[in-house]
Amino acid sequence: MSPLITQVLSLLTLSVLLIGFSRTATLSGPGSDDMLGPDRFEGVANFSTFLLDSVSGMLFMGAKDAIVAVDTNDLSRAPAVIRWDVPEDRRKSCKAKGKTEVDCNNYIRLLEILDDDRIYVCGTYAFDPQCAFLGRTSLSLEREEQEVRMETGKGKCPFEPSQHYTAVMAGGILYTAATSNFLGTMFDISRATGPEQGRIRTERSINWLNDPEFVSASFIQQDPTSEPLGDDDKLYFFFTEVAKEYEMYTKVKVPRVARVCKSDVGGMKTLQRRWTTFLKAQLVCEDRPSGQRYNVLTDVFTLRRDPNDPATTQFYGLFTSQWEREELAAVCVFSLSDINKVMDGPFKELKKTCENWINPEPVPRPRPGQCLNSALRAEGFESSLKLPDKVLTFTRDHPLMENSVTAAPLLLRRGVTYTKLAVTLADGGAGALLHLGTDRGEIHRVAVVGQNTTLLQEVPLFPADQPINNIVLHKGQALVGTPQSLARVAAQGCGLHPSCEVCARARGLGCTWTPTGHGGPHDGTCGPALSGPGPGDMVEEALKKCNSREGRCTPAVRELRVSLGLQLLLPCVQVSPRPCTWTHPPQRHTRQHHSHLEVTVSEESLGTYVCTCQEAGPDRGEPTSCRRAAYDLVVAGPFAGGAVATAGNRHLLAIYILCFCLGLAMGTFLLYFLSRRRPLGLRLAKRSLSSDKGRDLLGSSATPQSPGSASLLSDAFTPSEKRNGTAMTSLHSTQGNGGPHGNHSYSSNLISNSSNASSNPGNGHGEPVYSNYERNASILPADRLDGRTGERGREGGEDVDEGLGEGLGDSMRGLEEEMAKFPLYKSPAPLARCEESSI
Repeated sequence: MSPLITQVLSLLTLSVLLIGFSRTATLSGPGSDDMLGPDRFEGVANFSTFLLDSVSGMLFMGAKDAIVAVDTNDLSRAPAVIRWDVPEDRRKSCKAKGKTEVDCNNYIRLLEILDDDRIYVCGTYAFDPQCAFLGRTSLSLEREEQEVRMETGKGKCPFEPSQHYTAVMAGGILYTAATSNFLGTMFDISRATGPEQGRIRTERSINWLNDPEFVSASFIQQDPTSEPLGDDDKLYFFFTEVAKEYEMYTKVKVPRVARVCKSDVGGMKTLQRRWTTFLKAQLVCEDRPSGQRYNVLTDVFTLRRDPNDPATTQFYGLFTSQWEREELAAVCVFSLSDINKVMDGPFKELKKTCENWINPEPVPRPRPGQCLNSALRAEGFESSLKLPDKVLTFTRDHPLMENSVTAAPLLLRRGVTYTKLAVTLADGGAGALLHLGTDRGEIHRVAVVGQNTTLLQEVPLFPADQPINNIVLHKGQALVGTPQSLARVAAQGCGLHPSCEVCARARGLGCTWTPTGHGGPHDGTCGPALSGPGPGDMVEEALKKCNSREGRCTPAVRELRVSLGLQLLLPCVQVSPRPCTWTHPPQRHTRQHHSHLEVTVSEESLGTYVCTCQEAGPDRGEPTSCRRAAYDLVVAGPFAGGAVATAGNRHLLAIYILCFCLGLAMGTFLLYFLSRRRPLGLRLAKRSLSSDKGRDLLGSSATPQSPGSASLLSDAFTPSEKRNGTAMTSLHSTQGNGGPHGNHSYSSNLISNSSNASSNPGNGHGEPVYSNYERNASILPADRLDGRTGERGREGGEDVDEGLGEGLGDSMRGLEEEMAKFPLYKSPAPLARCEESSI
């Protein structure tokens, strides 16, 4: 038995090495010097919010019971950990109120820089929000008599760590959008700090805020030199709320943008200590050709194209849909001028009446919700306290605008959940580069040039169970964070694109590839082009220089060796919201899932399948067609393992090798155990046969055959990987616009459909801090999955006999013959039918 055990251990060691190698190859993002894993943070986790000190380059990260300071200029330095936990008596009081042990901690949700070289820090503090002051240079919390100096955080920080929340600092004053009570049922947009008489908030009315989920806030400061009207500074809050204006059978969520003015101090009699300038409008991210709307806002990134002109501000919104069952993500961009234009338009009437016709109230003067400017000050309205009651009453009853801020999606992805968004501009402003974080620890880079979008790269940074919840841009780099880790990656410049194909796809961003052999220092690199892209599709011409047979809209046909009866999901990456169509053999059995195509393989369905998507033309005229994917289905016999073996997915292959070896080791141990216990079993059998009482029990006893001994391979597959004995497999591809993109271009593997269930990660500004994740994926040919027939067990046994040699097979047969001689094993014990789990 010793040589056999040695062989098994060797196979186990080989499989572990394969897994480690495949993992290293998969996480080919930043180097080890640019990664900070959980082992670097002294056990601190649950990072929820980031604050970057752009002067010193110090990154402050709010976590559970601590603040961590990381020097982004030198990540090799040990991070500074500032502890701020909850006393035991506070924890007991929190749990006595019905909260869990996990909730009764201090989750840091607010980090904002003050003008006096301090940082304002607020945490949930066991469902009793508190705020403190952190020194930017001393990296310590201010104390009084050995205790942390604290002040109440109610209205400044949420009570619960998973509540949606956002805040912004404007002129040293904190503005927040958060819940203001223990139960989380009261919502306020408020001026939370400053003089007591200046702390104002929204009206407690569902017309103002109706169960909102706050996402982001932005402060737009006017430039006196470019603003001749002397207009006031403004704050914009982005959130999703339940629509009051729609009467439907279910709650309809709508994305909103709300605006308030910085100098607003409330009214004299009406709207005392309430906003007198609060206005909100609906954001519409809609694909008009299909009529699809994306009504749930998940993140907003504010970008100012011209740093000296606030009017060039744009808001990139990340959306999903309330009505879609599958994962869906869309990106729309809204300009500041369009938002202000809607705020200056007509008001929506929300009065309840039985009449069919409503005469709208005349709009009084000065206009309700208008910020103070030079003209109003000349009329005597130096403050909101001097506004007439009729103006304030109209403002109180008409917070919603009639028109909506509308935009078409720049990007649409199905089957992907994006959690965070950051945007960088190309040199010269020719286009933009979207950096999208996923719930599986990846960064996707998408080029936006005009109305066309191109998926450039999908870079895995973290393990799949770590969703990205923060992206901070600093000096051409992106600081990407999860609840447990931090990474630093390049975010700007053509050097982002590591291969000729990816660089060619970024041609619209002003990048070009310098091939090797020119003798210059930039051989084999992607750099800025001397001249910008000309008219038409320059990407196609750039791809031809890469000696690639594939162009932007001419993908190579990929041959798939399949077996009859197999179900495939052929992917077609749809980046733009325009529709995709498939051409395929006429006699086929298919079903299209949005842009992907499900195919049941038969003799008639063999042939070529081509996916063609529509995109904008070069002159924004009629859309043009672009081929995104092409496949050729070829029969490879009843077992499609050849396609799996040649697919190159070493990670999943190594997992199955490991499972096979584990099953093999278990079977060997069981065989060794039975062979050692055989004399004892013989004595027990004789003793039981001499007893009539024991003979009566044999008819109801279980079969001596072990449930796991039918096949040594059966333990390698979990019940969730079987669906009624049929494998639903798919060909997974990470391509963008039908072509490769560097080291992460393609993965042409037959894989099964995976079911994903995840909760939104926490980012401190609108997302939960902690969540659970479930992922299932498998690589199995269809004829190996049916556990009811027992064929898999026999095939697995034959494979094991071949691999171990004739000695093990003869030993097993000899053991079975000897055991069959005992009357104990001849009793008519019925065998229960092996039924496959339906889980």
